[in-house]
Amino acid sequence: MSIAIEDRPAGATVAERGTPASTSPNTSHATGTPKEFLTFRLGGEEYGIDILRVQEIRSYEAPTRIANAPHFIKGVVNLRGVIVPIVDLRLKLGCEAAQYDGSTVVIVLNVRGRVIGAVVDSVSDVIAIGADSIKAAPQLHASLDAGYIMGIGCVKSGETERMLILTDIEALMSSAEMGLMDSALS
Repeated sequence: MSIAIEDRPAGATVAERGTPASTSPNTSHATGTPKEFLTFRLGGEEYGIDILRVQEIRSYEAPTRIANAPHFIKGVVNLRGVIVPIVDLRLKLGCEAAQYDGSTVVIVLNVRGRVIGAVVDSVSDVIAIGADSIKAAPQLHASLDAGYIMGIGCVKSGETERMLILTDIEALMSSAEMGLMDSALS
């Protein structure tokens, strides 16, 4: 299964797609325009990432393992001629178990001009969240790295309200621990 979010080359940047590049994760919030997020599940939690970072969604296929890679980097796959590192976000973010089944998918991302795959339990949908529905990220103990959390999105569905952990996927994938980006790009 492969669902293309937009028809563009694997290495295309936001500017090359004809979409204005965002310099800040909250740029659209300053104008009051809702921002769109792709929602996905990791364990029992629901997360959201900026839809402009998503290139496509693919069913999970076992990657080619890379020796001495961190446990959360599962390996690489060849995606139409581009070698793409595959990061299991369930392992990276400390979910208790990472099982690979029919709903496991890879979200192919474009982060700083680099194509990276992120393994998640499942994807849900694309939702627009306005600035008034995004609460500040919680202040956690200094030993916990929550720098990748942009905030908590509160989404009403009828009488119920669900919370999304809005993830700054660029900050997460660009961290030194990941080792996926050149330090010159930081």
